[in-house]
Amino acid sequence: MPGAPPDELTAEQQHLAESRVALEQMHTKVSGLRADGGNAVSTEYLKAALYRRMKALEDDPEVPLFFGRLDYRAGAERFYVGRRHVSDTEGDPMVVDWRAGISRAFYRASAKETYGVRMRRRFGYVHGKLTAYEDEVLDDEPTDAGEVVGSTILEAEIERPRVGPMRDIVATIQPEQDEIVRSGLSTSVCVQGAPGTGKTAVGLHRAAFLLYTHRDQLTRQGVLVVGPNDSFLRYIGDVLPALGEIDAAQLTVEGLTGRVTVRGADPVEVARLKGDARMAQVVDSAVWGHLVAPAEALMVPRGSRRWRVPAYEVAEIIRELRERGVRYGAGRTMFAQRLAHAVLVRMELDGDSPDDRVQDSVARSRPVRTYVDQLWPKTDAAKVVHRLLS
Repeated sequence: MPGAPPDELTAEQQHLAESRVALEQMHTKVSGLRADGGNAVSTEYLKAALYRRMKALEDDPEVPLFFGRLDYRAGAERFYVGRRHVSDTEGDPMVVDWRAGISRAFYRASAKETYGVRMRRRFGYVHGKLTAYEDEVLDDEPTDAGEVVGSTILEAEIERPRVGPMRDIVATIQPEQDEIVRSGLSTSVCVQGAPGTGKTAVGLHRAAFLLYTHRDQLTRQGVLVVGPNDSFLRYIGDVLPALGEIDAAQLTVEGLTGRVTVRGADPVEVARLKGDARMAQVVDSAVWGHLVAPAEALMVPRGSRRWRVPAYEVAEIIRELRERGVRYGAGRTMFAQRLAHAVLVRMELDGDSPDDRVQDSVARSRPVRTYVDQLWPKTDAAKVVHRLLS
């Protein structure tokens, strides 16, 4: 805060410096890991995961690692809130991710509902350098800093001129915005408001929150940001990466639908039916309806031997992949690898010592590819819809 004790500000600057060192150590540790999976698919998956992790741990000296602090009741812990989680070599948190459950109090705590917080501190920065702080006392206990009514740091950040690409608003999310951001995955949200009221920013921060909270599920299913045009996507393109999320795809409406020559118009009743949300389930069923139940075993000749995977085991592999919620196209590749793995298990039981290269070779072999095409055929989106609606 303006006029704050120099030693207090120095202590916070020291914590910032130590946090940056800890972040660098985390990045170095991850960069030294090797992606060594049990097969080619696992190895590629691990490589992608390590790449995402290293990108998330990259430091930007122009961006503060934390923007707030929560002090709980006397004798309890304090937490620094920032854009990503940073821990020391012992695993203790130096900065907690703004999306973590404990960070909810930073956005919602008030004198009426303190969430157990005694004091909330906001930090001011200039080009990533900590220059000031303000304290907001949320209970009746005394504090050396005194209570600040209204945050000039918060107001300055909110009113900062919008120049260049869109910035994240993670340091200035308001309670009602936080409620939208942290809504459950199954909740559909429509954010309405006048231009410049933060609708897009709230939507992007909700995407970042869901990616953090439901990482495995959304990594499999994917996250798509749809914008009206390329200029808009360029304008918002830095927000999610700044929050550590690099996997969300971005498309314009035109890019999503493709270039199709319109040759007619449906009657209102038909158009309404095609646009019904329930049609998504109909299309989903049409896509997965291409799967064929195995009637014969998979036979893979290799050298002088022939390896057999019975139909019931193949059916179990298909069932497991369906239950995992994989996408149809990705499932084809995984299906081939699972079949190849089943062959390798039989080789090992027979005394062989096949490695990952053998599994990849089996997965790419003509018998396996032909078998996969029969049971899990390729699909074309336009043709699926055409057959469905014809």
